[in-house]
Amino acid sequence: MLNHPMAMRTLLADFRMIRERDPAARNWLESLTCYPGFHALALHRLSHKLWRLGLPLLPRLVSHWGRLLTGVEIHPGARIAAGVFIDHGMGVVIGETAEIGEGCTLYQGVTLGGTGKETGKRHPTLDCNVVVGAGAKVLGAITIGADTRVGAGSVVVKDVPRDCTVVGVPGRVIHRSGVRVDPLAHSQLPDAEARVIRNLMDRIDALEGEVVALQECLRDVALGRPLRPRCGGQAQSLQDREIIEFFSDQEPDEAGQQDSAS
Repeated sequence: MLNHPMAMRTLLADFRMIRERDPAARNWLESLTCYPGFHALALHRLSHKLWRLGLPLLPRLVSHWGRLLTGVEIHPGARIAAGVFIDHGMGVVIGETAEIGEGCTLYQGVTLGGTGKETGKRHPTLDCNVVVGAGAKVLGAITIGADTRVGAGSVVVKDVPRDCTVVGVPGRVIHRSGVRVDPLAHSQLPDAEARVIRNLMDRIDALEGEVVALQECLRDVALGRPLRPRCGGQAQSLQDREIIEFFSDQEPDEAGQQDSAS
């Protein structure tokens, strides 16, 4: 079945992705024999073909053999385009109704899973050139837009537009632009939690300064001195808005629109 010209082109596209995405791939023989992600995809191409033919048991057996050999578990029903790269691969799980577009990269420990026992489409769809970092979980019948990066360890349960960076638990969009994703830069992601904590500390410092100023104003009033020009508090700053967006379930654009409306 893998002698079909289309199947061979698909395997060649997967093979070329190894040399393109992994600087450790030194020659074609090493890439062919020492990359379990490639072996898992090759076995999946076979099991998916058997699955589409409606054969009982055999597709699941091929998938199971692939899991034993490579540590990558791919359901035969998953639809995976040509030119996908699974790096290292151990612990990767791809569910039955998952769909993966061309040029996607999955690192070890990634799960494309469901969120319940519902029927029909229940696993994620990754558009082209999506990078999913090590240990990330993408759950449910959601869509991750093209050229998006999902940070290592993130848990994504909502749709993500294209050209975004998603980090955290639950995953939050922290960057959106039209810049093409660098598939090897999945570790160069902003630390949203650290930024929010830093902003909270700055806000606490500012509030403590306001308290001190108000205490001085009260002393001036008690002593009958004239009030100083500024004895009031300060309105919310941009840092406060960033904190609110982080803890909100809304996307940054939506939160900004509500702030302006109010």
